[in-house]
Order: sequence, then structure tokens, then C-alpha cells
Amino acid sequence: MSEVLADAFLEDPIFSWLLPDEAKRREQLPRFFKLEIERRVLPHGRIWTGDRAEGVLLELPSDFWQLSPRDQTFRTPAFLRIFGRRLPQATALMAAMEKVHPPEAHYYIPYVGVVRAAQGEGLGTALVGRTLARCDKEGFPAYLEATSERNAALYARLGFQHMRRFTVGNSPPVFPMRRKPA
Repeated sequence: MSEVLADAFLEDPIFSWLLPDEAKRREQLPRFFKLEIERRVLPHGRIWTGDRAEGVLLELPSDFWQLSPRDQTFRTPAFLRIFGRRLPQATALMAAMEKVHPPEAHYYIPYVGVVRAAQGEGLGTALVGRTLARCDKEGFPAYLEATSERNAALYARLGFQHMRRFTVGNSPPVFPMRRKPA
């Protein structure tokens, strides 16, 4: 799953900004996503995959989107190894994301990705659809941050509405988006 997400985000504007050297990005993204899956999502959330495991969606309930102080402490050395000198930018980005995160009960989609060779085939839409069906059934909104205009357009077609876009320093824009339950 971490390899699928790493491939999906290899050319992502935000990860390209955080890890500008492509060789380092190829090496570090699987480590980053492995950490996110093992320490953040598996203990409290759900992971959806496509039938052929070409796509992955990570989902968290609103009670667990924010890292505990213990997990933040655990992640610091790992993030230093992953982001190196770009750790201050990564930390600032995460802090900015926390500031715009909605306080209401919701389901959070921190990452959804499809391997580059299978993008455009509807797999991402199908994965997001699983979370949206759950949100509609339970009456909760969904929330995510799009990191490219292309992805923001996809999420808008699925009913997500833009909140306040932001940047951190000279970063590419991040597009927080929320979808009301149907």
C-alpha cells in the first residue's frame, strides 16, 4: 500500500516541493506512507484498496485525525530521516493543515492515490465513493486536502466544496475541501 501511494504521489506538487530531488522522493515516499499507514491509520481508521491493488484510500474518523503528543514525538526522528533539511517546511505545512481542519465530526481522507499507470480509469473515484457512501449513511461530512488543481476538480465533481486554499511560504497551493452528507 505504501508503494502504491508513493507511486501515486511521486509527481504531486506538495511532495515535489517538500522533496525536490526526485531520487530522494522515490526513496522516501514509501517510508513516509508506511509510517502514515502503520502509526496513524491502522490503529484507528480504515484502508480501502482497489480490486487490483492499484489504488489506496486512507480514512480516519474525526476523533483520530489529529496525532497524539506521543505519536508526534515518535514521528519526529522518522520525519527528520524522510524530509531532512526540509523538515521545517513539512512541519509548517502540517501545522497549517491542522489550522484549517474542521472541528465538526467528519470522516477525514488524508490520502487517496492510484498508481500513475492506472490514473484516469475511475479507480480514485471508486475509492472515494466508499467513504462518501459511509458518510451519507452515517450523516457525516467528508474532508480532505487536495494538493493539485486536477485532484481538486475531481473532488468537486464528487460534491466536495472548496474551503480556504492556502500556501506555506513558497509552497504550491493546498485546497481544503469538505463534502456534506447526502
